[in-house]
Amino acid sequence: MDFAQTVILSIVEGLTEFLPISSTGHLILTTDILRIPQTEFIKSFEIIIQLGAILAVVFLYWKKVVTSFKLWPKLIIAFIPTGIVGLAIYKIIKDLFLGNSYVTLFALFLGGVILIILEKIYKEQDHHLSKVEQISYNQAFLIGLCQSISVIPGVSRAGATIMGGLFLGLKRKTAVEFSFLLAIPTMLAATGLDLIKSGFSFTSGEYNLLIVGLLGSFITAVFAVKFFLKFVQTHTFIPFGIYRIVLAILFWLLIIK
Repeated sequence: MDFAQTVILSIVEGLTEFLPISSTGHLILTTDILRIPQTEFIKSFEIIIQLGAILAVVFLYWKKVVTSFKLWPKLIIAFIPTGIVGLAIYKIIKDLFLGNSYVTLFALFLGGVILIILEKIYKEQDHHLSKVEQISYNQAFLIGLCQSISVIPGVSRAGATIMGGLFLGLKRKTAVEFSFLLAIPTMLAATGLDLIKSGFSFTSGEYNLLIVGLLGSFITAVFAVKFFLKFVQTHTFIPFGIYRIVLAILFWLLIIK
């Protein structure tokens, strides 16, 4: 993988991490388009550069991250299901799921259909929670269960947590913000686990690519987060569902076939 490909992948990650369209799925499909072999380093790269996007949330929400002491226990509770699943099937995730275009396309397509159906059912009510601090421990844990499904590329961590939040009584903006914040412990753990499992066995050139990827995803994600927050205040998630379906079909017809 060269410098230009690294920049492209970092931009894709930053743009898609917090949208309900699966950043990991997009990274896998982008590596296919760029003809980048799915080596162990590439699989680690796709996990680790997500940390750059997560740091964008820390940058934008630093006051809430630092001062909301009541919120952090709920984020940890929400993270636990994904942490257990990630530890239990880490090898399966990396060996069978990551880099698998067929799994990714199926998850993108099915997730798009589910997203549209759920949006047709959901109706925001005045009594729905308008602040992330109001989320209960039970709600946080159930949102975490939804997030655990996103270990499958193409499902979308953001999509799973946002949809779970909506149907547990959160307003759109609240569900999106909780999804943003839940990404912090989740991706810190995912990156840390991959670094430990890989034994930090990267070459100096690979470390340079990781740094470029982290910076690129951080900068891009700052703009993506701001856009998404404004978007959800006046729009539904149906356009993202349609996008997922169209992308899966086009990629299957034009690239896979």
